[in-house]
Amino acid sequence: MKQRHHGVHAGRVQCALLAAAALGLLAGCTSFSSSHEKRADAQLQPTVGSQARGAVTFVERPDGVQVTYNLAGLPPNSDHALQVHERGDCNAGDGSSAGQVFAPAADRLRAGARVAGDLGNIHADANGVAAGFIVAPDLALDGVRSAMNRAALVHREASDPAFPQHGAGPALACGVIR
Repeated sequence: MKQRHHGVHAGRVQCALLAAAALGLLAGCTSFSSSHEKRADAQLQPTVGSQARGAVTFVERPDGVQVTYNLAGLPPNSDHALQVHERGDCNAGDGSSAGQVFAPAADRLRAGARVAGDLGNIHADANGVAAGFIVAPDLALDGVRSAMNRAALVHREASDPAFPQHGAGPALACGVIR
């Protein structure tokens, strides 16, 4: 009888240990997957004379960085360049402290090529809202192509894919990518 009681007790201990191990494994898998997702955010604030503001999120994926934007206060029915600039500094009222469009050295060597920081153009609807995402294949969240600690800017005009380094007019909003 005593041996049977010991077997029941040992079974309960074994079940408790297995349950704890399973929970630990699940918790480990959850933290493993979330800790490996590289993510950054920028809260864009209006430059002087602008009403544009919003959020831009950067998530690294196998084919580049997904850049999700949700911006308001843009001129209705308009197109604008969304760009990453070389410095994470939005202190100047016009966004100029962010520097030039981010272009790693290799991009500067390719004549006529779109640079990593030129994410393309976004469209504001009739209410002045632009929401969507772009996949930037030449951008990363670490290394030489990293957008981290740089600035995201929305410009007054659309960029010209043939000459992104020529700019897209004044900045409407600027935010540091963290």
